[in-house]
Amino acid sequence: MNRLDNKEQVMSEETTHQKVALVTGANKGIGRGVAEQLAALGMTVLIGARDPRRGEEAAAAMRAADCDAHAVTLDVTDQATVQEAAKRIEERFGYLDVLINNAGITGSGQVSPEDARDQVPSSVDLDMVRAVFETNVFGVIAVTNAMLPLLRRSPAPRVVNVSSHAASLALTSDPDGPFAALLPSAAYSPSKSALTALTVQYANELRKDGVLVNAVAPGFVDTESNNHTGFLTVAQGAAVVVRLASLGSDGPTAGFFSEEGSVPW
Repeated sequence: MNRLDNKEQVMSEETTHQKVALVTGANKGIGRGVAEQLAALGMTVLIGARDPRRGEEAAAAMRAADCDAHAVTLDVTDQATVQEAAKRIEERFGYLDVLINNAGITGSGQVSPEDARDQVPSSVDLDMVRAVFETNVFGVIAVTNAMLPLLRRSPAPRVVNVSSHAASLALTSDPDGPFAALLPSAAYSPSKSALTALTVQYANELRKDGVLVNAVAPGFVDTESNNHTGFLTVAQGAAVVVRLASLGSDGPTAGFFSEEGSVPW
């Protein structure tokens, strides 16, 4: 086979390849919005959820809307369920094209950011900080590493880590900036800063393999996690995540993006 024939074969495989995407924490909120938009692009979407019942309800609702969706029980803080999820995906599909690390917690429950008084560094509960990092950082490592063998089988693997503008040291350290009026955070904001740093390290390692890894700040989205004080819709927040999940081969990696473009580190 000459080079031209080989190139045509690769292009044909990418055209006919059915993309499979896994979204963690996808039974509600931004994760659910991302799952719906990925499905609208024609992808098979795996709804990662800690609660099997809620995951199946979300997947069933999407199937009723003519989406190819399947529930996957996945608690990012439970290594056994992470490994089991990877095993089931391998058995059913054999590969994974897109991983959206969306599952995350604030640590303060369903409160607006200005009311998260338990995040103040000088009085924070260390157990709460550990719990936030367990989900928002260590959970991402666990899931990403478990899914990497499947992602490597994709012709165009993409990893998107759902971060926050609160991860930006430039924005949060500005006394006149948008975060100046909020309470300091010793848990959520630092966990998202760690996540963006982790994104860069994965991107650097996987760049040579064609895996594009980026972090995304969806914006202040109206969800349960902020007690519905956000001003963006779930669909608006999900859009930038989906755009990074569907990058072409010439797309960026090791970046931190919002709807407006690059977010300062």
